[in-house]
Amino acid sequence: MEQIPVLQLRGITKCFGEVLANDQVDFDLYPGEIHVLLGENGAGKSTLMNVIYGLSTPDAGTIFFEGSSVQIDRPRTAIDHGINMVHQHFMLIPVFTVAENIMLGDEVTRGWSLDRKRAYQEIQQLSEDYGLQLDMEARIENLSVGLQQRVEIMKALYRKTRVLILDEPTAVLTPQEVDDLFEVMHQLIRKGISIILITHKLREVMHIASRITVMRRGRVIGTTSPAKSNEGELAAMMVGRQVTLQFEKTPLQTQEVVLDVQELTVSDEQDREVVHRVSFQVRAGEILGIAGVQGNGQSEMALALSGLRPFKRGRLCLSGKEMTSLNPRALMNHGLAHIPEDRQKHGLVLPYSVADNQILNTYHHFPFSSFLQRHQQAVLTNSNQLIDQYDIRASGPGSPVSTLSGGNQQKVIISRELNRDICCLLANQPTRGLDVGSIEYIHQQILKLRDQGVAVLLISSELDEIMSLADTIAVMYCGKIVMNTPADQLTKEQLGAIMAGS
Repeated sequence: MEQIPVLQLRGITKCFGEVLANDQVDFDLYPGEIHVLLGENGAGKSTLMNVIYGLSTPDAGTIFFEGSSVQIDRPRTAIDHGINMVHQHFMLIPVFTVAENIMLGDEVTRGWSLDRKRAYQEIQQLSEDYGLQLDMEARIENLSVGLQQRVEIMKALYRKTRVLILDEPTAVLTPQEVDDLFEVMHQLIRKGISIILITHKLREVMHIASRITVMRRGRVIGTTSPAKSNEGELAAMMVGRQVTLQFEKTPLQTQEVVLDVQELTVSDEQDREVVHRVSFQVRAGEILGIAGVQGNGQSEMALALSGLRPFKRGRLCLSGKEMTSLNPRALMNHGLAHIPEDRQKHGLVLPYSVADNQILNTYHHFPFSSFLQRHQQAVLTNSNQLIDQYDIRASGPGSPVSTLSGGNQQKVIISRELNRDICCLLANQPTRGLDVGSIEYIHQQILKLRDQGVAVLLISSELDEIMSLADTIAVMYCGKIVMNTPADQLTKEQLGAIMAGS
């Protein structure tokens, strides 16, 4: 007998003003499968998931759950049907414990009081059944990103999920945490839970997917499987053309030092020393790639170099000028561009429009203002040009940047930082959350800056990105630079071993 889909979408259409986010979308999800949803930033993937989860109401179309038509008008309705979603930005309360976050909204009571003992027993049993080991008394704020994600998955299991939506679950995970997540996903499907996975990482797709559906500009382009496709074909389906992620670089021409960092020591928010006497130089026309598993001091180092965190010790020179502990605007005025790791916390003002976010570091300069007067037409003209140049999917320059997908928010930052005269680019995870077409474009822009003589400090947890772009590679491990060598003297396997501490 033919298997009945646990979830079916038929003719789902959703518009936001003049933007057609979903255009007559059909989608099937079968019991116990991992169905990957691929597409460019702004292709309509997140909108479709929001429709399934009740965060958005479709303008047309029908949702079927286990063969019956259902109306999902809010998340509570989706949860009651067994549909849960783990968002890219976790929905956890940092000061609550693991157990408190899991039971929040579905508390077990005894009379008028909270039955913590019974709830903890249920959560502990789920933890053992699915191999999700967690300290129930640990506070969320003290957990790694990978463990926080486990808490989100446990929340879904506690609510007896049948369908689990994972939105970019590996975007901020270490390689080891990705492997752990994949093992958890296999555990889930073995127990009959169905998973919809949104990701841009094609290598992961080929490794984990049962089936793959590709969307482009709101429409379904096709559905395939890893056995019937490859990474190149999937990339072409996503963007409508062949994509190149390996570039020929011109030979490195040794020039003057632009970025000079000596004996840099930085502490984290708990005043623990996490960067220990780090020294390096980046020359004009050079890309220095900082590789390392996340959590080895790269984040704190980048914040210090961009003026967002104080130095404990050390010095910073930019183009021969002492810049130690200057504020971000002073560094920016001296030619430093910064693509931050956390785009929402350090890169954008979310309630502001796309246009305003694209001039955050130049709004006080001509042509955007003069004599305390703002020139709105110049602001809009600049934004329209950048929206077109960087293919930012937004309804217009006036759209609040908070309404954009994560990938398009990243493009807003990159369009702002690369659209002015700079001598040094500090790029921390610059392509996180971007689709293959956008990654190709950003890599081209970084290489173009390199060829123009800009010094580039590239911090990335993606080995492919480091190997493809960097002229020189340094590895950070436990807050120290443990290796600094020309990129052509390393293999990916050697680099991975050094990152792991070998």
